[in-house]
Amino acid sequence: MALIVQKYGGTSVGDLERIHNVAKRVARAYDEGNDVVVVLSAMSGVTDRLIEMAHQASSKPCKREMDVLLSTGEQTTVSLMSMTLQEMGYKAESLLGFQAEIQTDNGAGKARIMRIGASRIKRLLDEKKIVVVAGFQGMDCDGNITTLGRGGSDTSAVAIAAAVGADACEIYTDVDGIYTTDPRICDKARKLERISYDEMLEMASLGAKVLQIRSVGFAKKYNVPIHVRSSFNEEEGTMVVNEDSGMEQLVVSGVTLDKNEARITVKKVPDQPGVSAKIFSPLAAAGIQVDMIIQNTRSGGETDLTFTVTKTDYQEAIEITRRVAEELGGKEVLVADDIAKVSVIGVGMKNHSGVASRMFQALADENINIRLITTSEIRISCVIDERYAELAVRILHDAFKLDEL
Repeated sequence: MALIVQKYGGTSVGDLERIHNVAKRVARAYDEGNDVVVVLSAMSGVTDRLIEMAHQASSKPCKREMDVLLSTGEQTTVSLMSMTLQEMGYKAESLLGFQAEIQTDNGAGKARIMRIGASRIKRLLDEKKIVVVAGFQGMDCDGNITTLGRGGSDTSAVAIAAAVGADACEIYTDVDGIYTTDPRICDKARKLERISYDEMLEMASLGAKVLQIRSVGFAKKYNVPIHVRSSFNEEEGTMVVNEDSGMEQLVVSGVTLDKNEARITVKKVPDQPGVSAKIFSPLAAAGIQVDMIIQNTRSGGETDLTFTVTKTDYQEAIEITRRVAEELGGKEVLVADDIAKVSVIGVGMKNHSGVASRMFQALADENINIRLITTSEIRISCVIDERYAELAVRILHDAFKLDEL
């Protein structure tokens, strides 16, 4: 007997028929002698409709009230799932985030889990009940409902798995695993049997939308094995686990693409200590996450500073940057949102040379110009013109022979 946490995304519970199909899968795991905790997202499309309604009601909806509103999506699915399981003859009980003792900070809309009490979940498991928990939500220290941001149900599931000491966390979605790249872009994409936490962290941060990045961080910290698989078939998916020596034999494991990038350049600001802090501190205070940062020193004691942000934060970032640049005496702020970031990832890069040169040459052979470059121990990212984005993915997939086992 094992303790299993299963998470189902919005498409998996998109209507009552799909909820019933998921209930049968949950019941099967329970009938095999397992203790089962189920974490659910809102039905597909529900969150977007709630956001649309909020903006119809208010020109600038209060973040606290947005959390109250958006949490109702998961409340609907967990209650319907529990009713369905009960109708099938199983003991099931639903819990909202605060009932599952999911304690978060007070970051409305992007709250972070601080701890999970899990005592109520464990008590219900001891009573041999199937526990159905609302993902994506929790409660701050003031008793306010909070939400964890897009993809937050993944984080809920992995954090709950860590809190209850689950043997595995199964993430069910509309894809059947982690691929070497997006199969909708490259028809040679291959499903991976396993991938390391570090590789998955890089892929999640660079545009792969199968897992939310914070969920992978939780899994790595608490050593929770994640099994990413489809809710629409019985095939084995991809295991996300600790790195082992065999993984290093494959130099590159995947290629990712992120079109949600925008570039801002501040021209001719003073090249002196404290300038970068004055530019990025207001952005951080506004909750804007900066990705790439490149500084080019000019003659005459001046420098240019280029960085990227998500397109979601683009307009607010421009306003803040222009204000700060004017205060610093910067000459100009240039902006561009027609860019994309393409990356190659692999733990084997730590012990192999020549990855960067092969990547750059493959792009050059197709006359694709590189605007920005950043690297980590297991990743190389290039910003290019958005019109070449999907072509770049395909040529890099071919360049590193990722379709071969």
